[in-house]
Amino acid sequence: MTLWKEHHSSEEWVENYTTPDKAFDQMMAPFDILGSIAHLTMLRKCHYVSNKEFDTMKGELIKLYRVTMDEGIQIPEGIEDIHSYVELYLTDKLGKMGKRLHTARSRNDQVLLDIKLYIRNEIEEVVEQTGALFQKLMELARQYEHTFMPGYTHGQIAMPSTFGLWFSAYGEQLAEDLIEVHSAFQLANMNPLGSGAGYGTTFDIDRELTTSLLGFDSMHFNVIGAQLARGKTEILMAQALAAISTTLSRLANDCCLFLGQNFKFLSLDHRIATGSSIMPHKKNPDVFELLRANLNRLKAVPGEMYMYTTNLNTGYSRDFQLTKQSLFPAIEVLKENLNTFTRAMGHVRVNEELMEDARYRDVFSVNRIRHYTDQGLPFREAYHKVAAELKEGKNATDHNMASKTIGHIGNMCFEAIENKYDHHRRRFPFNHVRSCMEELIEA
Repeated sequence: MTLWKEHHSSEEWVENYTTPDKAFDQMMAPFDILGSIAHLTMLRKCHYVSNKEFDTMKGELIKLYRVTMDEGIQIPEGIEDIHSYVELYLTDKLGKMGKRLHTARSRNDQVLLDIKLYIRNEIEEVVEQTGALFQKLMELARQYEHTFMPGYTHGQIAMPSTFGLWFSAYGEQLAEDLIEVHSAFQLANMNPLGSGAGYGTTFDIDRELTTSLLGFDSMHFNVIGAQLARGKTEILMAQALAAISTTLSRLANDCCLFLGQNFKFLSLDHRIATGSSIMPHKKNPDVFELLRANLNRLKAVPGEMYMYTTNLNTGYSRDFQLTKQSLFPAIEVLKENLNTFTRAMGHVRVNEELMEDARYRDVFSVNRIRHYTDQGLPFREAYHKVAAELKEGKNATDHNMASKTIGHIGNMCFEAIENKYDHHRRRFPFNHVRSCMEELIEA
């Protein structure tokens, strides 16, 4: 059943083709109910429902919300979407009274609201899981702060680095990825409710009240603008996913290389390695290879969002229905892989004797140049002197000349990186949002 069917009938194949994937609508169910409670509260204030009607309908919505959170719901066959389900649930329980819930709103601003509330909630989970991986990387950075490893440029051995510098580099990248995540949160944290189908409503309603009740920071003031934001919210969320994925797919690739026998930078606990059906000596880093692949495919999601929204005119188009099919699973993939990455990094072991390998003897050549410049030689002369020594086979090893410059291996700024993460994490008003949601379902 659809909310509009009594006035218009389509052929069955049309309804089947245009009906949204109910699995995604069921993911939005708690947020549709919360949005309905906020809308109902506003209708009471504006005298479109009585106090008695409000109490009765809110009570039923809270019951449905708790069932949804505890057990989940299945949208029955024949009911088009979550919006129809909630309204028809109330009508079945309360008769004509339930039909008042849809006063002064459209399914267009309703689905806009649900998507924003869903994304906002998912962002909190993404940030929390990103934080867990950040903490693991910084823990490893401190543990191996002074353990040398060679740095590479162009795939060639370059200058000395440390595992502390390498681990904390990815920690800082995750902290900076929160900048993009926060941009997505800011757009998701604007209230579209009250924009109707994109041209407002003939009812006098209080959009500021629903904005406050739902914990939004602001609203889309222009009702057409609220609908124009459809797609943009999804695009920014997809870009945030891609930013984190870019950081982590590169870390996964490093791990795949560094676990190989030609590098031997790292070793893998046998408990998370896989074996070969023919070669008994193999310990394969399948976890990191799959992390790399899963995270790389998330980088395509922003492109999908842009294509869905290309060349659309002002106003709602059904094309937007498809954004959920790309974005919602992508969010789940990122969360799963963040959790997997955190667990996997707990099983990685660093080769603390790595630099004893003769192939890395020249990695300290720049330190040797510094040694000669401290004795008064101009840099270029010191460069040529060290080059000649290397050609003669002399050992350039000098571990004691690490620069104390900010961010170098002699000054890795762990505390500053942790402060950066904390700064970006604190910008998200998750506690306020959670408090507003809890107040909505108070009986």
